[in-house]
Amino acid sequence: MKNILITGGAGFIGFELTKRLISEGFTITILDNLSKKIHPNRKKYDSLRDITNFIIGDITNRADWEEAIKSQDVIIHLASETGTGQSMYDIYNYTNINVASTALMLDVLTNTENNVKKIILSSSRAVYGEGKYKCPEHGFSYPDPRSIGNLGAKKYNFLCELCKKELAPVATDEDAMISPNSVYALTKYNQEQMLQLIGKSLDVNTVILRYQNVFGPGQSLSNPYTGILSIFSTRILNGNNIDIYEDGLASRDFIYIDDVVEATTKALMDNQVRDQVFNVGTGQSLSVLSVAQQLRELYDSDIEINITNKVRLGDIRHNFADISKINSALNFSHKYTFKAGLEKFIEWVKNQDLQEDSYIESLNELQEKGLFI
Repeated sequence: MKNILITGGAGFIGFELTKRLISEGFTITILDNLSKKIHPNRKKYDSLRDITNFIIGDITNRADWEEAIKSQDVIIHLASETGTGQSMYDIYNYTNINVASTALMLDVLTNTENNVKKIILSSSRAVYGEGKYKCPEHGFSYPDPRSIGNLGAKKYNFLCELCKKELAPVATDEDAMISPNSVYALTKYNQEQMLQLIGKSLDVNTVILRYQNVFGPGQSLSNPYTGILSIFSTRILNGNNIDIYEDGLASRDFIYIDDVVEATTKALMDNQVRDQVFNVGTGQSLSVLSVAQQLRELYDSDIEINITNKVRLGDIRHNFADISKINSALNFSHKYTFKAGLEKFIEWVKNQDLQEDSYIESLNELQEKGLFI
């Protein structure tokens, strides 16, 4: 299987994955619309057009899919609208780009002669919602989304419904309850469901990778809707203070881009694993506040970090991955610590042009829609 189609191949993950797979001897076709939100300039396109078959096209366009899948053995479907907050009001756009495009891909594969034998989907830890928790007395549970009333009263953590003791977050495994808490999360799970259903009827091997919070060089510094490290970096470099939602103790599992590329490459090259779902993360969680503090220190900045107790609807409290399955099946474990990855990310950021800070504008959009309290 040498011919690989990567949708979104000029994006953050796609760009690094493309370079890796070319070095491994694969022939790469890219389908990417070079969205200005992600690509304020065409530098990545310029560096890829001579080493790939680069199709500037749209994943919601049938003709572009029909052109792109010709002679392909594998599709790595990365192209997607990302971000929790914006998805809660840009509902049609997220559904069209994430769900309808996946349906169109599968429709074309079903009704067009092709050689595709494997599809790898980039999904998200967001499908789990709040994820897995444990009560010291009553065991594991999967809490419902936090109520607006509790959030407004600054009650951010979960209590056991039986004994009212505080629940502790634990690593979320692939068999955990699916409970999307945002439109974005829902669209990613819809993608998974369609792929698993139609993949079986087409006899196409489907591998779903639920990425945690991916970061590293190449991440968009101009997109105020997604990527905590990029958003915070752009704020800091523009001399603006950082606002931390809730009490600052919400946490995430941050995984460095090179590790994500390695996991995806292993999923591609291993032909023994069929029709599986894997978490891709580190299995470790860091609070948003600690991330902001580390960034401020490494940038040698004196900006203020403000704990706002504000809440963005659709956000979750905690989620980190159980990575035992991918470690066992694909022999994958992350190589980069958060600190090592952060230092490489900051070194890269300092060599980039300073981007306009559009965070306040994005926040105003949420407030206008009643999604920020």
